[in-house]
This record gives sequence, C-alpha cells and structure tokens, in this order.
Amino acid sequence: MNIAKVDLNLLVYLDVLLREGSVTKAANQLSITQPAMSNGLKRLRDLFKDPLLVRTSDGMTPTQRALEIQPIIRDVLAKLEASIQPETEFDPATSARTFRIMASDYAESTLLMEVIGKLSSLAPNITLDVITPSDVTFHDVEHGKVDMAINRFEELPLSFHQKVVWYDTFSCVLKSDHPIIGKFNLEQYLHSQHIWVSKTGFGVGVGVDPNEVQKLGWVDAELTKLGKKRDIRIFTRHYHAALQLAKAQNLIATLPSKAANIFKNDSDVVILEPPFDIPPIALKMAWSALLHHDAGHIWLRRLITDVAKELEGQ
Repeated sequence: MNIAKVDLNLLVYLDVLLREGSVTKAANQLSITQPAMSNGLKRLRDLFKDPLLVRTSDGMTPTQRALEIQPIIRDVLAKLEASIQPETEFDPATSARTFRIMASDYAESTLLMEVIGKLSSLAPNITLDVITPSDVTFHDVEHGKVDMAINRFEELPLSFHQKVVWYDTFSCVLKSDHPIIGKFNLEQYLHSQHIWVSKTGFGVGVGVDPNEVQKLGWVDAELTKLGKKRDIRIFTRHYHAALQLAKAQNLIATLPSKAANIFKNDSDVVILEPPFDIPPIALKMAWSALLHHDAGHIWLRRLITDVAKELEGQ
C-alpha cells in the first residue's frame, strides 16, 4: 500500500485508542465525537487487516498485531511531535519548572539525595516532586504525567526509553556488638534473624508471604539456589528503617551496598560482605517517548547521569 494514500491522522487515533483501551475515552482525549472515533477504528481495521482491539471481559483488549505496532507508532509520533515543536533553550539557573520523579526508597536515599544537592546550586528555582512507586502506574509515565521513573525493573514497556544508572552489589549491615561479629559465615548468617527490605515496580503494593520465597527477591533467590532459607523477622519497604533496625537490634539487613554505605561512618554498625554470592542489581531510569526530546528533560537526565558517575565508586 502506498503511504501517500494513508490518512496519517489514523495513526494518532490508533495511538490514543491503544493507550486508553476505550473508544469513548480516546474520543474525549482527541476532542472528537464517539461516532467519529468508531469510524476511525473501522478504517484502521481495514488498513491493518486486523481487528486491533477486541471486546473481552476485561474491556477492549489489543490483539497481538496491535501490540507489535504500538511502540513503532508511538516512536514515530513522538519524533514528529518533537520536530514541529519550536526550538527552545533550557536555562536551569532561571527555570522554575517542577519535575516529577517516581523513585524507590533505595533510589531516593542514595541517588536523589545527591541530585537534590546539585539542584540547589545549579537550578535553585526548580522543584522536585518525588513520588513513591505505589503512587503511579506505567500509564502515568507513558503519558508524561510523571517525568521519570527510577527503580529496579524486571521489565518495561517497549515504548519507554531507559538507561542503567548504575550496578550495585550487596552488603550486610549489623550492629557493632552483634554476637556473630568475628565469626560471620553462612552458617551464622542463617542462624541469625533478618530484616527484608525491597519495593520495585509500579502500583499499589501488597503484603509479603514469608513462605513464597520465589517472590522475595534477589537475596532469598540466591539462598534458595543453595537450598537455604533465612529467618526474616521484619519486612519493610524503607531502607532507612532497615538500617536503623539493624543498628538497634540483633538483626541483619542485607541490602544494596550504596544504601548500606549511608551508615558507613557510623561506629555503631559494621558493614560486611554477604557470606554467599548475590549478583549485582541494575538501577534504571525510564521515561516516556513524549519527553525524550524535551530540552529540560535532557538536562535533568544528564545531571542524574553525572551524579551517578560520581557515586559509582562509593
């Protein structure tokens, strides 16, 4: 088919339909009537020789063909949108922009603390709104309602841009007079009591089942490979809470090393290497194609990358 004969507005319709999953919502988003959107969907089905969206018990569900073309169309439209925007300079020293960043407690405690320090001198009028993973969805990031997500992700939508901020190893934090100091080995580790800390992904979190070891994350997954299981007494989603508990109680916190190093100068704690191998984890930042060419967003991404490099050896 000759592309010159294709109404390119249909691609905009399809992009919104796949994001909204509803003819009514898509029509409202584009400020057109529902019959016009329904007609657009019919023409799209004729164009692609595929139903694209099928009504199921879960609502309008995209077909496999639709899922395959969605990131391609999103990327094309994002580039077109960027190309027709007027060129504007971004001056961080005078900008009063608000950036919204979804960040895990781990990322906030380590990376963003340093980023905020840089902002105070480089961009004193910029506001940073840090949102927890439970507050947002992939949909919010995809639409540009949230500028960026910084976390450890199992997987991300194909339409997202992403970059590894750093790789981090694991460390064990214990109070300085913990009874196993001096004889820290796997056997003593397993005989001790532990604090579990983690929160990844998007959306509202749910409680942890201590018996579902396969869902507990990297530390417990590696112990399972050894046929071992640790005694977890406390489950928390906050790294500072885990560190304080390890400092005050005879509990071991096994967590990413950059989080453990928050207490590296505290004489009341000891930081040790785990007595078994745990693969490094990747902290990533992800953002919408809609913001990829935004001058202010580019500046923020570069700042975060620079700060991460400074912290890499710590």
